[in-house]
Amino acid sequence: MPRIFLPSIDFKGHTVSIAGEKAHYLTSVLRCKKDDELIVFNGKGRCLRTSIRKAGKREVTAEVLEEFPCDPESPLNIVLVQGLLKGEKMDLIVGKTTELGVKEIIPLITERSRLRETRKAMRWRKIAEEASRQSGRTEVPVIRDPVEFRECMGGTGPDRHGDTAPRRRGEVKGFIFWEDRGSSLNEAIKKIFVPAGHPFAGLPIHLLVGPEGGFTREEVALAEGKGFQVVSLGRRILRAETAAISAVTLVQFLLGDMAEGR
Repeated sequence: MPRIFLPSIDFKGHTVSIAGEKAHYLTSVLRCKKDDELIVFNGKGRCLRTSIRKAGKREVTAEVLEEFPCDPESPLNIVLVQGLLKGEKMDLIVGKTTELGVKEIIPLITERSRLRETRKAMRWRKIAEEASRQSGRTEVPVIRDPVEFRECMGGTGPDRHGDTAPRRRGEVKGFIFWEDRGSSLNEAIKKIFVPAGHPFAGLPIHLLVGPEGGFTREEVALAEGKGFQVVSLGRRILRAETAAISAVTLVQFLLGDMAEGR
């Protein structure tokens, strides 16, 4: 059944109006027509099952049949902090890690970043929206504007929910993946001890993945000083895009819901 993301949808009404680019997408790309059913989600965990009553290229009108519970989201608040990559590699990372359940992506300008600035943030947001729709997610990841490494390390800042509460002293903020040294992710997780049980207890888990050429020693040392554990993804040197997808997959398997099944 086709799905469409409408962040400002009114869940109290009996009809849904879809205009502009999204209406064109439904009718011209997905070939939706009158009486077809359509799932509408607002990116905040709520879904509507609707039936199309009018299908035009400029506007699609659908009748609300029911609101139903849908919660395919990961229990983890994964924030991927990704060194900027050239070409379509960032597009790939945004799309695939969205499918894997990241909640936020921060493009990072590092010492070895070949790309120092970009105007692709809006493009990445559209890719994240499409990947969320395709994978059946009810939330669309937040895609931040690129930020310098040292500025990013200056403080965690407010999270996507506006929570600015500081972490406890010595608490791990996440992992920085480096090819030169580091423990396995499984070993790093076992080192974390929190009396409440879960090592992150709802806090963001930041995964720092470098650009082509990886992080410098100075960057890794700075991240360690800020509470990140240095982790290796094995003996083989992975491409940056492979490392990002692998890192998110492993965290979801070890701490999230990928090992649970349906």
